[in-house]
Amino acid sequence: MKTRTLGNTGFNISEVGLGCWQLGGDFGPIDHPTVEDILSAALDSGINFFDTADVYGDGASERFVGEHFAQANPKPIIATKYGRAGGTYPDGYSLTDLRDSLKRAQDRLQTDCIDLIQLHCIPTAVMARGEIFDWLRTVQQEQHIQFFGASVETVEEGLLCAQHDDLSSLQVIFNIFRQKLLDELLPMAQEKNIGVIARLPLASGLLSGKFNANTQFDKTDHRNFNKDGQMFNVGETFAGIPFEKGVELAQAIKDKTPEGYSTAQMAMRWILDQPAITSIIPGASRAEQAKENAKVSGLPPLPQSLHDELRDFYQKDVAAHIRGAY
Repeated sequence: MKTRTLGNTGFNISEVGLGCWQLGGDFGPIDHPTVEDILSAALDSGINFFDTADVYGDGASERFVGEHFAQANPKPIIATKYGRAGGTYPDGYSLTDLRDSLKRAQDRLQTDCIDLIQLHCIPTAVMARGEIFDWLRTVQQEQHIQFFGASVETVEEGLLCAQHDDLSSLQVIFNIFRQKLLDELLPMAQEKNIGVIARLPLASGLLSGKFNANTQFDKTDHRNFNKDGQMFNVGETFAGIPFEKGVELAQAIKDKTPEGYSTAQMAMRWILDQPAITSIIPGASRAEQAKENAKVSGLPPLPQSLHDELRDFYQKDVAAHIRGAY
């Protein structure tokens, strides 16, 4: 497993991390032994970066991660988020609310100081006012957190956050289906030494190439209840592409997969080939998935000709189908 330095933090994190949204049950039911197996498999595969949030399973994901790594030595780097919980989103933001939320997260994660806290897709207007960044600096000085970043939905939001020189990271939706960030946001992040964490690298599983038009998802899975943006930003599910169209586009990408890669591995390797990217955080619902994802770090970069082909494919066949703020 190769590592990359996360922005200004000095953290050398695995270039393949583990996204822990699914550990809260938001991709369908998951039991404790399965969670334990996934986290163990990830760590054994060289993954030392785990991304969670206070609202994943109403704190369940944080609790699982905190319990599992309580005695780990060395401890992995754990990033969590603030800003989407009830009573906070969309207009309950304050220094007191932030501090109280962090204390609850510290208890669940079993730590006195959180490695990285990220604003969690908060309203653009709140970002633009700027006071929330001052609150982050305050809790940083109080040693509740080591560093802070932001998980954003749009290029505009990423550029707003990047104006703050002490921002350590940006977490973005970035994959073969979502290439707009290549034009302005990623170059700026690289120039300003802001770490970039790519979430949804497989577009909620579409880019595994394993779905078909008849694929069904559990009623508790966001791929069922948010496929058209019914509950939150549509871009968080299938990259904002209508499911049936996404299946069709994924098949076209599957046909471009070079020998020696699965389609999922090619999709993740494409992201890691971008110089601004620090880490990708695919989820895993089974231990074997975590192991397979980790192998992407050891695969060679894709040929430039394939990068050119996939860029052209995005511009001509994909971009027009993306819904939601982007």
